[in-house]
Amino acid sequence: MTDPIADYLTRLRNAISARHKVVEIPASNLKKNITKILFDKGYILNYKFVDDKVQGSIKIALKYHTETKQPAIRALKRISSPGLRKYVNAEELPRVLNGLGIAILSTSRGVMTDKEARNMNIGGEVLCYVY
Repeated sequence: MTDPIADYLTRLRNAISARHKVVEIPASNLKKNITKILFDKGYILNYKFVDDKVQGSIKIALKYHTETKQPAIRALKRISSPGLRKYVNAEELPRVLNGLGIAILSTSRGVMTDKEARNMNIGGEVLCYVY
C-alpha cells in the first residue's frame, strides 16, 4: 500500500455510502491521531483501538443524524499525497467551507486541526479536509 491515509479515508467514505454502522481499519499511529480528531470534533460516534499483537486495527462507529439519516461526514478529501506533498506555513492555513469543516494537518507538534495550528501559529503538511 503506497498511501495508507488515502486508504483510511476511502474505507470511511465507502462505509458511509453503504450506510454501515461500524468500519474496521488497519491501525497506525497517524490513523489513531486522525481518528481522535474526528471523534473530538463530532464527526464519528465512537472508536476503539484493537491490539492483536501484529498491527492492530481501529473500529470506528459512524455517526448519522437521527431524523434525516444523513451522515455527519459529508466529504473526505485527501490533499497531500505521497507523489505531491502540500505544505503550508502559519499564514497560509486553509479554511474549509469558511470554518464549517476542518483541515487535518501533520505538524512538528503532532497531528492537529487547522484551527489549533492557527492558534499555535505553526504550519505543516495538509493531510485532508473533512466536512
